[in-house]
Amino acid sequence: MSTKKKIGILGASGYTGADAVRLLARHPNAEITALTANTHAGKAMAEVFPHFFMLDLPKLVEWEKVDWTGLDAVLCGLPHGTTQEIIAAVLAANPAIKILDMSADFRLRDMNTYAQWYGHEHRAPKLQGEAVYGLTEFYRERIAAARLVACPGCYPTAALLALVPLAKAKLIDVDDIVIDAKSGVTGAGRGLKQNTLFSEAGEGLSPYSVGTHRHSPEIEQEIGVAAGSAVTVNFTPHLIPMSRGELCTSYVKLSGGSADDLRAALVAAYKDEPFVHVAKKGVLPQTQNVRGSNYVQIGVFADRIKNRAIVISVLDNLVKGSAGQAIQNMNLMFGLPEAAGLEQIALFP
Repeated sequence: MSTKKKIGILGASGYTGADAVRLLARHPNAEITALTANTHAGKAMAEVFPHFFMLDLPKLVEWEKVDWTGLDAVLCGLPHGTTQEIIAAVLAANPAIKILDMSADFRLRDMNTYAQWYGHEHRAPKLQGEAVYGLTEFYRERIAAARLVACPGCYPTAALLALVPLAKAKLIDVDDIVIDAKSGVTGAGRGLKQNTLFSEAGEGLSPYSVGTHRHSPEIEQEIGVAAGSAVTVNFTPHLIPMSRGELCTSYVKLSGGSADDLRAALVAAYKDEPFVHVAKKGVLPQTQNVRGSNYVQIGVFADRIKNRAIVISVLDNLVKGSAGQAIQNMNLMFGLPEAAGLEQIALFP
């Protein structure tokens, strides 16, 4: 009799859902037993993502037709704003199920902040109170005991892993942080959008949501927790013509000390972490170093401007920035080895 955990994926026809399938298909302790995609209901997964031709997967169905009582966990890859009521329904059907939400619907602790940035009142306020922010390296014990985990976005994951230990150690001025971030086009989702067409996104680099990106309050929330005070950051995202990958360059003001002190603090913070690697002095993090993997690489450099430093972090936006982090958290919630199913080395070239 199989002892594997039975896993469902909500929104399996999106990029994050597909990467969850890719990773879980070879997870030693997981069995994919339900895949939902209302617009593709009735299709085989390989019809939507041909690279799954070799896998024996359940057909895509409408989420309402899944028997949630037979599942141990569900990874949710639905768009922001559509998740709260569906997760509430899933938990009503099976209160013991584990939820790994990859949308932004449960990440912000303040529901007024959520309404301000997402344009509507929170639709599951009771569940919001129990949601645990799913940045594994900072909330490991709470995640292990949780029923609902709100996995952070790709931009916050890259920025926060680079900056939170520095804010906590009082090594940087948290009122003077500038984050310049670049993401591959999969970060914009699989839906048809003019700005992600090849002829418009290719051979160019474009900023978007300047001064208004919805990940800003998420970054501010967690740096504020680390610093013990409210924080506002300068955050600008950019679309870069590659399929996957993310690079965040954070410009910080030192509160005494040097860039070497920042690097030492990051090394100390992540010395026992399986997936976060602090590069040696002078080594430049690059997205190709982590592509397809759950690894994060962080580098620290002295700025030519006195008392300033530059912190660079890279990750794969679909793995550690989404599906991989959800699976890392799922492993914790079930008491499994944290790295199970996630030890792939980066694809290079």
